[in-house]
Amino acid sequence: MTDGRTTVLVADDQDLVRGSFRVLLDTAPDLVTVGEAGTGTEAVRLAAELRPDVVLMDVQMPEMDGIEATRRICAAPDGTSRVLILTTFDLDDYVYAGLRAGASGFLLKNTPPADLLDAVRVVAAGEALLAPTVTRRLIAEFVARPRPAAAASTSLAALTARERDVLTLITRGLSNAEIAAHLFLSPATVKTHIGRLFDKLGARDRAQLVITGYESGLVTPARPSEG
Repeated sequence: MTDGRTTVLVADDQDLVRGSFRVLLDTAPDLVTVGEAGTGTEAVRLAAELRPDVVLMDVQMPEMDGIEATRRICAAPDGTSRVLILTTFDLDDYVYAGLRAGASGFLLKNTPPADLLDAVRVVAAGEALLAPTVTRRLIAEFVARPRPAAAASTSLAALTARERDVLTLITRGLSNAEIAAHLFLSPATVKTHIGRLFDKLGARDRAQLVITGYESGLVTPARPSEG
């Protein structure tokens, strides 16, 4: 952060789009744009140099697409930036690939300005964020995608029974307060369990915990209703 403000790097191949996002972000007193990238390669370089709190990442960019750029930014050993992917395309493959690459959130470019600013704040705070339509598509993707039978025992072997309970509720979308009430725990205890889940599962944030919960078979989502 800079002077208490959340720092943001804007990565998009269109000058007008980058400029518009920059103006919007800089109008918020708690946010500040620290750089702009016009290619995926430049986004990776600037993320390493500037170490922004959040990277607003377009999917389709020259030299390197936003998914690969996200993967490299999130995989950097000393990287601390969280990635919020913005795209005009509401497609399953982008959502799944982006989250697997380490993205903390996924929003469409037609998201209202106020919601986009809130999204940056949510992601900077370490929460997972998905647009409602994207969430439904993501669940559908997990329903359709077969999971290896051994996945659960492999990825969750190190977890205690209580940690599994917490992960299950995170995967189902419950907030910390709701998890605390459901399991009759204090909010501080819930935070401690979540911190241990991050460490044991190598997750950066809640989005990655949700991915693990579904892929391990710990939670099996109901199929979305037709229509």
